[in-house]
Amino acid sequence: MNKMLIAKAIPLVAAFLAGGAIVFWFFGSHGEGLKERLPGEDRAEGEAAEASGPVKWEGKLVKGSGTSANLNGVWPRFRGPNWDGISTEQTPLAKSWPASGPKALWKMDVGEGFAGVAIWKGRVFLLDYDREGKADALRCLSLADGQEIWRFMYPSKIKRNHGMSRTIPTVTDKYVISLGPKCQVLCVDTNTGEFRWELNLVREFDTEVPPWYAGQCPFVDGDRLILGTGDKALVVAVDCTTGKVIWKSPNPRRWKMTHSSIAPMEFKGQRMYVYCGSGGVAGVSATDGAILWDTRDWKISIANIPTPVPVGDGRVFLSGGYDAGSMLLQVKEAGGKFSVEPLFRLKAAVFGAVQQTPIFYQNHIFGVRPDGQLVCLGLDGKVVWASGAKNKFGSAPFMIAQGMIYVLNDNGTLTLAEATTTGYKPLARAQVLEGPDAWGPPALADGRLIVRDLNKMVCLDVAAH
Repeated sequence: MNKMLIAKAIPLVAAFLAGGAIVFWFFGSHGEGLKERLPGEDRAEGEAAEASGPVKWEGKLVKGSGTSANLNGVWPRFRGPNWDGISTEQTPLAKSWPASGPKALWKMDVGEGFAGVAIWKGRVFLLDYDREGKADALRCLSLADGQEIWRFMYPSKIKRNHGMSRTIPTVTDKYVISLGPKCQVLCVDTNTGEFRWELNLVREFDTEVPPWYAGQCPFVDGDRLILGTGDKALVVAVDCTTGKVIWKSPNPRRWKMTHSSIAPMEFKGQRMYVYCGSGGVAGVSATDGAILWDTRDWKISIANIPTPVPVGDGRVFLSGGYDAGSMLLQVKEAGGKFSVEPLFRLKAAVFGAVQQTPIFYQNHIFGVRPDGQLVCLGLDGKVVWASGAKNKFGSAPFMIAQGMIYVLNDNGTLTLAEATTTGYKPLARAQVLEGPDAWGPPALADGRLIVRDLNKMVCLDVAAH
């Protein structure tokens, strides 16, 4: 690989991603001399991500003084309740803000990174990193005031690698499941934080920890956890109650884990999971993990971060950074067998997505392309509108709620705009964080929007009053 290319192209993992998840990177010394680093300026001091964590499990539950808020809204995982980046919020939301912006209900320091949160009925769940304790910390906070209710910690010795945290837990009324930087899966009780089970993907499946650490966000389908592991298996299904593996997909080409998350999809009566591995993209059967189709037409050699986006009728929209642009795939079925073919491919200048997964809304694709502009794209591959050179958002995380887009730029300025196919129509703007690197995916429940930058997290009151 060309060294100049490597130096310029550093993956920005987002869960966020992104399924994360997806993903975002910061490097430098802590404290005095701290400064913002732009994507592409560095690697992790020449270090390849270390392999698995300790063979013997050493988790620890610590209780806090916080209490759950008396609220019922949920944003239970990466990309929200329906895994699509669109809120089902019932609380009416404000369509404008005062000059000072929406009220900050609470604000707190967090470990260096880009991990967003999940929200479940008055509680906030964050997979943080405790740098002093050299441990991942799954934290449960009060949505009312941010006070910690409990945290579950386990050893995870990692180095600063463009931030340390970058994935979002999945939460149900029974359990919380997280995926740590070094591919350690943890399941605990939602209410008490008590340990249920753990699964080390490196140990069990020979998973290779991705450069810049794991960015995939766990996807729970019913009582099954679905993860792209790479190496021994392309995708696995795990029983959320016991932690036992239900099925494993074959992986004949030995594709590696990427930063992309799983995308569920229904087509011709077949439920499947779409996953971007290191060498291509595949659809696997939700029943037994059999590979239904795959293609090497879509491959990003540096970092595959955004999650595939199903857009109906067997079509899957793929996007990425590093000049990958985007592609629309068509899945086909004949005689019970599936195949796939590209419908179109777009250059990055037309549409791509470095970190954040695009959103399918009103039969259009909304996303932030590599030049920082917010874009509305038709399913014919034509740009309907772009926000323009004066309205750029960097590596912006964003979401849609009640017909509005919340989009955060790198330095912590939050913009509210109409989610419409008729043009870019901003409604309000305010500085809500100081930055740098405000790349964590937002979460919304009960009229409260939670966003973060590299070191701070804030809960904003965005309800209509």
